[in-house]
Amino acid sequence: MSYAHYHMGSGSRTARRSLEFGKTHVVRPKGKHQATLVWLHGLGDNGLSSYQLLESLPLPNIKWICPTAPTRPVTILGGFSCSAWFDMGELSEDGPHDWEGLDASAAHIANLLSTEPADVKVGIGGFSMGAAVAQYSATCFAMGRYGNGIPYPVNLRAVVGLSGWLPGSTSLRNKIEVSHEARRRAASLPVLLSHGISDDVVLYKYGEKSAQSLSSAGFRYITFKSYDGLGHYTVPREMDEVCNWLNSRLGLGGSS
Repeated sequence: MSYAHYHMGSGSRTARRSLEFGKTHVVRPKGKHQATLVWLHGLGDNGLSSYQLLESLPLPNIKWICPTAPTRPVTILGGFSCSAWFDMGELSEDGPHDWEGLDASAAHIANLLSTEPADVKVGIGGFSMGAAVAQYSATCFAMGRYGNGIPYPVNLRAVVGLSGWLPGSTSLRNKIEVSHEARRRAASLPVLLSHGISDDVVLYKYGEKSAQSLSSAGFRYITFKSYDGLGHYTVPREMDEVCNWLNSRLGLGGSS
């Protein structure tokens, strides 16, 4: 089992608790294995839903790893417990953010990717809260470390975020521009973000702000797609765009 070690402040003391990640589902590549992506579900969902979304996509060269988030109390739900990659309150650009929860989930994902063959390209994608963790992982990759300072171990080649947001967007540029290596890594990582204009759960402005923040921080290969009439869900034409983008950015197909 994999656990997230999570610190909760309690006055002058810090209470430590372990959160267990749920079941992981895997979609095996139907052709030559060229890439592996971890796909992260939204709040209250599970890895099986991700599996069902991805298994029918025309991407035979991709292995999909679909983990399930730990069950934890979630502030925005009044403390109700459900599967969540991190704790969150009302969505805002300035937080507060559950950095320890974000780091624990980002580390779990990196661990899932760390055993992939060296010639296989790796990436992260997700929906809603899962997209937030995918984007956070992109910033960890660029900076070469998690928010807690531990080195980030995976060479990401693609990040996809659907109907999500970027935790810590306001301070990202300052963190990356001070390091030549961070700027180089940010400039090397393609990111696809898409958002429904009619999203009433994670408002469209947060998706737009995410793309702007990543771009201004030095992520050169940002693709932002907006969808008229789309709410907080995915549609086939959006997933078609994801497939086309991954095929192009990861150079999938053929025998190599």
